Amino acid sequence: MKIGIVSNLYPPDARGGAELVAQRIADALYERGHDVFVLTTQPFEGVRSLFPRIRERTLEAVYRFFPLNVYHLRQDAHVPFPIRVLWHLIDVWSYCGRCAIRRVIHDEDPDVVMTHNLKGIGVSIGREIQRQGVVHIHTLHDVQLSVPSGLLIDGQEQSWLNRSFLRRWYERTVKREIGKPDLVLSPSRFLVDFYHGRGLFMDSRLEILPNPMPPDQVRGRGPRMASKTQFLYVGQLEEHKGIRQLLATVEGLGSYMELHIAGEGSLAEFVTSRAELDSRVHFHGFVSLNHLIQLLRSVDAIVVPSICYENSPTVIYESYLVGVPVIASRIGGIPELIVQGETGLLVRAGDEKDLARAMHTLHETRDAWWAKSETIRAYANQYSIKHYVDRLEELIKEIV
Repeated sequence: MKIGIVSNLYPPDARGGAELVAQRIADALYERGHDVFVLTTQPFEGVRSLFPRIRERTLEAVYRFFPLNVYHLRQDAHVPFPIRVLWHLIDVWSYCGRCAIRRVIHDEDPDVVMTHNLKGIGVSIGREIQRQGVVHIHTLHDVQLSVPSGLLIDGQEQSWLNRSFLRRWYERTVKREIGKPDLVLSPSRFLVDFYHGRGLFMDSRLEILPNPMPPDQVRGRGPRMASKTQFLYVGQLEEHKGIRQLLATVEGLGSYMELHIAGEGSLAEFVTSRAELDSRVHFHGFVSLNHLIQLLRSVDAIVVPSICYENSPTVIYESYLVGVPVIASRIGGIPELIVQGETGLLVRAGDEKDLARAMHTLHETRDAWWAKSETIRAYANQYSIKHYVDRLEELIKEIV
């Protein structure tokens, strides 16, 4: 079967878990014998970059193009608000994106096209796929089809922007432009309820299918060696990820612990300065998956202190792969992944005292948690890439 995958970003160009999930699925489908291609974006590099062409072949062929807009998705960090509004308006209709998917469908003649995040490549690609008569499967990753930034911060649900006619107009426009996919996959019940509550995807078949873990065969952890309790944060260094709250919490904890931070983002300089001032804080910058696995094998727990409504954080799956418990905010789809007291601890989002309590509790019971490593790994088997693709192939066969 020929399967196309559309994602706004695609490794090695990635800034979040959604792009990694798209790549894992593409690779796994290719290894199952399917003919797979990918359509994604690139920065502007002259007129030729406006047209999709194969830029690299790993397992699958990867088409890249610049979806004609004010700027590329990766350049949005310091863009003024009015310019971002214009960017979102162009992105919703994205004539360039529609032309790109139409051309690739003509050249490749796929049986199915699976779309992931469409912000930055063109939301209307969804309706164009359906117009071309190709089976369309859309995978949800966050709230960006309702909230343009993709970020819904805890406590700001009723902010003026979220209640404004602009957001409601945007939501109605997206609903029309993404069309009616044959199948919508969501890693969490939270995201299903979120979009159904706003009237999206009411006419599409909807399945909850948690994201897959990395395909690597990772052995379990050995005996615990560190004298101090080791915590690890992995992810974007941005305000909505709760990194400031985490570092403020660490200030009030004792010398019995160390915090390791891996990632990149606009708060990288802030994190660097804190690491220079506090010997308990170690900043690793961006790390590869292999490096991350080595870090996970040595820490007592990872911390996911998000203050935004997360869907299904990739780092939780990666942590379970190694057998590491998770301390995470009780927000969005996160509670669906964590069994309280068995695979991790949940805390109130943005509550530094509750986060400190959980980290201290894990410190006091760290040997017991370390002993649960194999139990956590066994729990995570349900998220294997094999189980994911088995179910995905079943669903594709049902609708094609």
